Amino acid sequence: MTTFRENSMTTATTHDRPQVSTAEIPEVPLTTEGYSVLHQMMRFRRGAWRTLPEVTRHEIAQEAATALGTMEKKAGEDPAEKKPAGQSALFSLLGHKGDLMLVHFRNSFADLNQAELMLAGLRLSDYLEPTSSYLSIIELGLYDSTLKIYKELTDQGIQPHSDQWKAEIECKLNRHREAMHPRLFPDIPPNRYVCFYPMNRLRGEDKNWYTLPIEERAAR
Repeated sequence: MTTFRENSMTTATTHDRPQVSTAEIPEVPLTTEGYSVLHQMMRFRRGAWRTLPEVTRHEIAQEAATALGTMEKKAGEDPAEKKPAGQSALFSLLGHKGDLMLVHFRNSFADLNQAELMLAGLRLSDYLEPTSSYLSIIELGLYDSTLKIYKELTDQGIQPHSDQWKAEIECKLNRHREAMHPRLFPDIPPNRYVCFYPMNRLRGEDKNWYTLPIEERAAR
């Protein structure tokens, strides 16, 4: 009789798990985020530069070289954030869109703003004309993992958006952040050349990639 009661209780517990409606499952994939990134394209105002005395050009160039050299070195780890504080790099730009491209990796948009303001404070900035810029963030979309995690949690009867759901999600994301740390917070390679191009998913009134079901987006 005792064995029967234990089995009955176990069976009842299994059947009494709350059923999760598929409509409640979030359609947004989980993501992990890394560095905030700013690309700045500049045109050098050579005409105005040539009118300066040679000694002035030398002073301006030295000031810029010192500042940019400091920004180029990878900063130490931010003790509060437990991640690298970022770095910058300067490249000669090919094509008609400018002469120079500055690339900045930082922990936040606010830190990028500080880098931008520091450059604007240099005397050299009077001879640099911005032509374009791109603000972005390094992000890893976990489409396949998201579907597996959501299924695992719903199979356990954990309700979407509940405190337990959020805690489980955050725990799994933290493990992923640690595993993917080198990809989320990379060093700027000390290479002579860099290729940069923005990538955007199709958006529009009739066709919008972001409105597709998460399973279909994961397959593309």
